[in-house]
Amino acid sequence: MTKIIIADDHNMFLEGLISLLRNVPDIVVVAKAANGKELIELLDENPADIVVLDISMPEMDGVEVTKIIRKKYPNLKILILSTHSNSQIIAKLIRLGANGYLLKNAEKDELLYAIKKINSGENYFSQEVTTIHKEFESNLKNNLSSTTELSNREKEILILIAKQLTAAEIAEKTFISLNTVNTHKRNLLSKLNVKNTAGLVKYAIELGLLD
Repeated sequence: MTKIIIADDHNMFLEGLISLLRNVPDIVVVAKAANGKELIELLDENPADIVVLDISMPEMDGVEVTKIIRKKYPNLKILILSTHSNSQIIAKLIRLGANGYLLKNAEKDELLYAIKKINSGENYFSQEVTTIHKEFESNLKNNLSSTTELSNREKEILILIAKQLTAAEIAEKTFISLNTVNTHKRNLLSKLNVKNTAGLVKYAIELGLLD
């Protein structure tokens, strides 16, 4: 019997999913949660094989939940079921150890197939998610060729910029002058071929430098 916990903040979808799985042989929904925090609180008292997890939830989102589960419950399988098709979010959850990812427009048969595959120890990502991730990985490889041209100091400053530190705060943290920070920033803009700080932040996120 495959024990499942479902976490989703949309009650209608949550109840619909529970109803859909209710009469499926060898599957039992042992608990449900309306947000990530509630899910984490349930896990100790409700042993499960798979968590079916939304991403956008109050209290604690699916990304943070995935991080906690991987540290605290390493054997628990995670199936993301979300409307999000953003390549950065997909890539981040795969890096964090999600075992599967379906969009919410998936058919019942695909959901059941994903649950079966994941419970058997394999991963399952829908065709659409796989395509999005492959394109992201391809772009990432191209970007990495530019990143290898950065010095260790430039990479450090890129990360600090992406963490929203001001130039003055970066100077204080790295023990260099404000002018030097600004010089590094100009060099980063030029080397990475982006126009502004927002471009640098986007670049750092795509490379997974903030994980």
